Amino acid sequence: MKKQDLPQDESNLKSANMTEVLYVTDENNNYTTANSIGWDVKKAALDESLALINERIEEAKQDVTNNVASPIVYFMELNKMDLQVLASYAGMWQWRVKRHAKPKVFKTLSESVLKKYADAFGISVDELKNFNGK
Repeated sequence: MKKQDLPQDESNLKSANMTEVLYVTDENNNYTTANSIGWDVKKAALDESLALINERIEEAKQDVTNNVASPIVYFMELNKMDLQVLASYAGMWQWRVKRHAKPKVFKTLSESVLKKYADAFGISVDELKNFNGK
């Protein structure tokens, strides 16, 4: 993309007083960097992605409220983690994390296991234990 063709469309970057660095070609066709405050196409894609993420978070919250899933599922979605990432952060096997996502099993977890999850989510053990989806 030529430097003069670099999009400068309104986006969330501008509201956060940020820019994105992109590689462009100058008038001599040499690669260089330039700042952009946004691009409509990229903004639309990011907005769609964020909408889907928020939908998954709300669905997880509802599952906790309906006692279909444990709070681990909600906080995992809220922190944009998947099973593999959470297992790595908590230092557990994936099958254990998946098992702890069941409300019945979650209620039997020890304080030390809950602490691993709380640390991974950046919350307290009390917040994790007492979250009921509301």
